[in-house]
Amino acid sequence: MKQSRRQALPRDEPPETENEIGTSRAFVGYAYGVARRPILAAAALFTLLLLLMVLSAFRRSSPFDVLLSGYPSPEKTTNATCSSVPKEARLTDKFHGGFLSTALNESSCLSRYQSSLYRKPSNHTPSAYLDQKLRRYEALHKKCGPGTELFRQSVKHLASNRTTGPLECNYVVWLPADGLGNRMISIVSAFLYALLNDKVLLLHLPRDMADLFCEPFPDTSWLLPRDDFPVKNLDRIFEHDPHSYGKLLRNKVLSNDMNVSSSSSSLPGYLYLHLLHANDDFDKMFYCGEGQQLLKNFPWLLLRSNEYFAPAFFFIPEIQEELDLLFPEKSTVFHHLGRYLYNPTNSVWGYITRYHEAYLANARDVLGIQIRIFAFAKVEFDDMLSQIVNCSVKENLLPEVDLEGSNSLPGITDSKPKAVLVASLMGEYFDKLRDRYYEHAAVTGEVVGVYQPSHEEQQRTDKLTHNMKALAEIFLLSMSDEVITSPFSTFGYVAHGLGGLRPLILVRNRNQEPPCVRSLSMEPCFHFPPSYDCIAKKKVDKGSMMPYIKHCEDFFLGVKVFDN
Repeated sequence: MKQSRRQALPRDEPPETENEIGTSRAFVGYAYGVARRPILAAAALFTLLLLLMVLSAFRRSSPFDVLLSGYPSPEKTTNATCSSVPKEARLTDKFHGGFLSTALNESSCLSRYQSSLYRKPSNHTPSAYLDQKLRRYEALHKKCGPGTELFRQSVKHLASNRTTGPLECNYVVWLPADGLGNRMISIVSAFLYALLNDKVLLLHLPRDMADLFCEPFPDTSWLLPRDDFPVKNLDRIFEHDPHSYGKLLRNKVLSNDMNVSSSSSSLPGYLYLHLLHANDDFDKMFYCGEGQQLLKNFPWLLLRSNEYFAPAFFFIPEIQEELDLLFPEKSTVFHHLGRYLYNPTNSVWGYITRYHEAYLANARDVLGIQIRIFAFAKVEFDDMLSQIVNCSVKENLLPEVDLEGSNSLPGITDSKPKAVLVASLMGEYFDKLRDRYYEHAAVTGEVVGVYQPSHEEQQRTDKLTHNMKALAEIFLLSMSDEVITSPFSTFGYVAHGLGGLRPLILVRNRNQEPPCVRSLSMEPCFHFPPSYDCIAKKKVDKGSMMPYIKHCEDFFLGVKVFDN
């Protein structure tokens, strides 16, 4: 069990050096049963030294703050490996049976090949058809990506502001909205849309995401060039844009059954797809088969979303066969595409692996607890804490404590500790969980360590360092053996989706029993799906139309994909 051997710091005092990694909000509580064996003097002395080591971890500063005080070069992080991973695990196929391209440089993105060494092996194998589809997409992106002659020709056509039909290279440009979790689920959805329609996905990436992810496609970039792109002010394009697909439908400039190539009117050079949660019924015609056919004629689509809209494609009959071939296990869309797309840069990966090595690598197992309190869902602190404890104890993820027992020195044990990783903007939940296993013995005699990498207090999505911490915590959560998540949280969706975990979701009603429910799927929730049935031409309950699409456990309006 790794512990910092520095003397404990007073509360709120900064660490002595900026290079100290072992300054996390961490505490290992040694909790033992009532029975005691005679302890020899030497053993007692050893125990006392052990306790001092444990108490040295009781500190307030955040290791991510220390790590982010400077940006190490990729050369300094190329040796970031998990020494605790068994040797035989290192020898497994790092390309995952053909799922990852062999054309990418390994040293430029260590996480792409090392992530699997830190997570439990996935029980879900990508289909051979998905592997082939990804290789074809990579070839298309290389042919049409930024810097190519075909890209320059397509941009020139866009500048003419007139569309007569698809070109050799056609594009969907993703525009950001809301926090990192929302962005990551919407990028996966946009990539699936591009994959299904032979379009090239480009990201208008804000500067607060500039150093988060490796390029996923060989010999090209998925970043939209900022210079010389003819559509200006991309950050200000929303539903009232003159090129908005929903607005043009409402004004009858467009119709889903029109023939673009023979249209007598001049159609715009691009369409804007407004797929935010608050869009209207005209915007949601994007989810109809007819709308999809119309959109294929436009070589440039600009798409803004904060939602995981991938489940909507399962309602479109024209592409259901293709989806069945890509994802025989329907609930693996985000799991596979997220693992394919999202690989932290060497800088971020260094933070992740060093923290994992310092605090989690020697644990018997890791429980991730992700806590997000939304302004619209007022929850008292004590109620939420009680709910978290009740969930973890009733599901046998954490031991109960002996509230009547004494606080004597621990005995000697060879058992590995159980690690609890707390991911929250607030630090109070960590404090209470740490104190629970510091002040009381567990009735099972287990050793419990509680850790929190950072506590930002409020969301700062416009800050790169904030997003680096958030991404690191998402990946650390995805390495857990079990995870408890907050309802409605896209941050939690990404973590358990990448980890291939079916989470325990905390219920909204504080008086409800049980305090949490096991999700039937690792897929994220599509919070605000369309209610209009494009075939029946009426509004329906989208959560009851198909056996493998049901309402989300954490939000009754939403739907998610299951395996029936």
